Amino acid sequence: MTVLSQHTSDINRDRAFLRLKERFPTWDQVLDAPVEEIADAIRPGGIAEVKSRRIKEILREIDEREGSLDLAQLNRRSDADVEAYLRSLPGVGPKTAACVLVFSMGRPAFPVDTHVHRIVKRLGWVDARASAERVHRELTPTISPEIRYDLHVAFIEHGRTVCKPRMPKCSDCAIFDLCEAGPQLLARGEAT
Repeated sequence: MTVLSQHTSDINRDRAFLRLKERFPTWDQVLDAPVEEIADAIRPGGIAEVKSRRIKEILREIDEREGSLDLAQLNRRSDADVEAYLRSLPGVGPKTAACVLVFSMGRPAFPVDTHVHRIVKRLGWVDARASAERVHRELTPTISPEIRYDLHVAFIEHGRTVCKPRMPKCSDCAIFDLCEAGPQLLARGEAT
């Protein structure tokens, strides 16, 4: 599901995942399916050809390592070990690994998606030129594990409704007083 969420909306991700699971009820069936059939099933999620190949590569790698598509052994490993395992899979970066940790495993990870990345740069928490991977690496340890999930979810909502990429609603922002970029955006007429 995390792979399907890349570069699309939650609605389209959910449609793609539902179609994938309807067409292929088990992960073994996805692994055995031709890439073209997987792509057809997940088409509502966008860039289906890329995502279908990636899903198949990940499943193939897990099957080769584990002897099956069962990752239950990850539950007994530390957060750092789980992250390292996930990131060793084809195409899995820090955001995808953190999403699996926090949403699938209930671990205290902090995914840095496009909304989080934009907000923390505007707030001045990180260098304005920092990549999402660098933000993940530098920022996550500074956020208390107890609030990582809630902060991530709050930033997603804030990024979708207020701190938008273009014309953010700075006049509606609850954290405007803490923001380095807000006053500059307003002064340049790039925010409301």
